[in-house]
Amino acid sequence: MDFSDTPQEAEFRKQARAFLDAHATPKNQAKIRKNESEADLIKRAKAWQKLKQENGWACLNWPKEYGGRGASPMELIIWGQEEARYDVPTGPFAIGLGMCGRTVIAFAGEEQKKRYLPKMASGEEIWCQLFSEPAGGSDVANLRTRAVKEGDEWVVNGQKVWTSGAQFCHYGILLTRTDPSVPKHKGLTMFIVDMKAPGVEVKPIKQASGHSGFNEVYFSDVRIPDDHRLGEVGDGWKVSIVTLMNERLAVGSAGGPDAGELLELTQTVDLDDEPAIRNKAVRDRIAAWYCEQAGLKFTKLRVQSALSRGGTPGPENSITKIVSANKLQGIGSFGMDLMDMGGILVDEQPMDGQFQAAWMSAPGYRIAGGTDEILRNIIAERVLQMPGDIRVDKDVPFSEVPQGGKS
Repeated sequence: MDFSDTPQEAEFRKQARAFLDAHATPKNQAKIRKNESEADLIKRAKAWQKLKQENGWACLNWPKEYGGRGASPMELIIWGQEEARYDVPTGPFAIGLGMCGRTVIAFAGEEQKKRYLPKMASGEEIWCQLFSEPAGGSDVANLRTRAVKEGDEWVVNGQKVWTSGAQFCHYGILLTRTDPSVPKHKGLTMFIVDMKAPGVEVKPIKQASGHSGFNEVYFSDVRIPDDHRLGEVGDGWKVSIVTLMNERLAVGSAGGPDAGELLELTQTVDLDDEPAIRNKAVRDRIAAWYCEQAGLKFTKLRVQSALSRGGTPGPENSITKIVSANKLQGIGSFGMDLMDMGGILVDEQPMDGQFQAAWMSAPGYRIAGGTDEILRNIIAERVLQMPGDIRVDKDVPFSEVPQGGKS
């Protein structure tokens, strides 16, 4: 593996740092925004995205004609590494730019690309992804939201769930069932949907953290023009695979406190009447998470090395997400335990509540971008070539698959 920048990559990194130094604040110098409203976050995020787009730093690997820069995958990684060091709001655009945009580029007609992509790149319009359903569980293809053709339009009825950011999004990509007479993976079709269209209802889901980032979305006789279809009728699974591949890369590692922050905490709290860092068991836990942290770092560098050589990354992103999400949950729980009763505080939390936030957000990371179980199956079946799970609904028309415990 070669972790060094090429001369061209080094120059690109230098330019990225110069732009970020001129327009953003490093995280270690930034003010903590404990009570920032969603509206204020969106406003900041839109301003930052617009600034990037105006200066050629938005959607780097998109074609130039759609608001991008035509950059290489390696340059996109370098930008991500550098931007992550600064206090800039990118979350509201993660799904739209990381997943939806690439799907629109791959499957939309030229008119739709020119209409939607530049406004997505500039931050004027925010997008979401509408896949998961209450009855589907982790099986995306087990969806029941129906789209029926009527003239030049499709009429959609159904429900989606766990849709991140739907409450502030303008558009979304929607996976529907258009033919229930064929096996579940073959009767799907993808569309662009206007989130403000008549019949679309968004209901936020209250989370344990007090936030409402996830949503239920209901569709009641929603009309979508046929020219807003992504891919051919019945090819929705093919389209969704492209989206999900980009989702694995976009979701990536779960952010939050790591071994370094835990080490800092153990120097400020007591255990058995002495600083927690002096406890051998505590040091063992920190060392174990430090090793995981190092493993994740070098796994990412494997991706970087492959891209730098023009190759395609393997299963690294599935491995990264499984390890990082579980590590985040473990560190959050352990940090709260070390605080004793202070671990349950809502206000005046040690280290600004990083560990409490990690513990409450980690389960979401273990679902977003593919559950732990789905990703383990991918690694087992497609990488280790182990026998696949038994699938009793394989090659069975969806309309004949037992639903709700009925045969």
